[in-house]
Amino acid sequence: MDRRTFIKATGTAVLLAPVLVRETLAAREPSLVAVAEGTDHAATTRKAINAVGGMKRFVKAGDVVVVKPNMGWDRSSEFAANTNPLVVRAVVEECLAAGAKKVKVFDYTCNDSRRCYVNSGIEGALKGMKNVECKQIEPERFKKTTLNGQFLKEWDLYDEALSANVYINVPVAKHHGLSKLTLGLKNVMGIMGGNRGYIHRNLDVALADVNSHVKTHLTIIDATRILTAHGPQGGNIADVKVLNKVIASTDTVAADAFATTLFGLKPIDIPVTVAAYKRGLGEMNLDKIKIVKA
Repeated sequence: MDRRTFIKATGTAVLLAPVLVRETLAAREPSLVAVAEGTDHAATTRKAINAVGGMKRFVKAGDVVVVKPNMGWDRSSEFAANTNPLVVRAVVEECLAAGAKKVKVFDYTCNDSRRCYVNSGIEGALKGMKNVECKQIEPERFKKTTLNGQFLKEWDLYDEALSANVYINVPVAKHHGLSKLTLGLKNVMGIMGGNRGYIHRNLDVALADVNSHVKTHLTIIDATRILTAHGPQGGNIADVKVLNKVIASTDTVAADAFATTLFGLKPIDIPVTVAAYKRGLGEMNLDKIKIVKA
């Protein structure tokens, strides 16, 4: 190619670049959210996982996997303050079946960790499972991590969450007095150390900062029972609504956006969802999300 032809070709490419970018973005597959429903919560969880490609899409032989439920409260599962232990066990079993070398399950609890692990039912549900570790947080394992976020420049994050090959987010869907709801994006607080109360000064932006850094491979939202009021701790069975649903997506923002509708709200009503969407972490517009029944 001579100089004149090269310049002409290069100029044409520059002119076409914005068009090509738009075409590439338009061709991108929409975020997929799978919604499974059934009273057999383990089977329902598996249906949701299979609808987004199956666990082997995420977990390879020899992987170390973190499964991060919400078990922050000294409440039994019927109060919907913690993730359903049957959902957690099904996720762990799917990881092992996909070839995981080890599955680690933990949460930095708000109430006494020993009571939370036991009374949530999660520790008991995983007891005796080979290559599964359900261990209380070890404070010395928090690692100061550079975030360079809009609000948080650095924060102490749990090293086992950062070093895992696969990170699976398994929150329960529930009301929250400050953030309106707590779903996938907020569940990341369970790997944050330090003075977590500080981030409530700018909660939505702070959570977007952390979620920008922590790679979540799969989000599975437990909506088998949802807490509709007095969250995040709950304690009144009258606030619990049984839906028997499990939601799965590789896009945490999209999963949260759909889960928001279970409470009669819209994604735009939840500041954390909006902040993450503006950061480019996922899709919150329901008309741009592919929602499938598993």
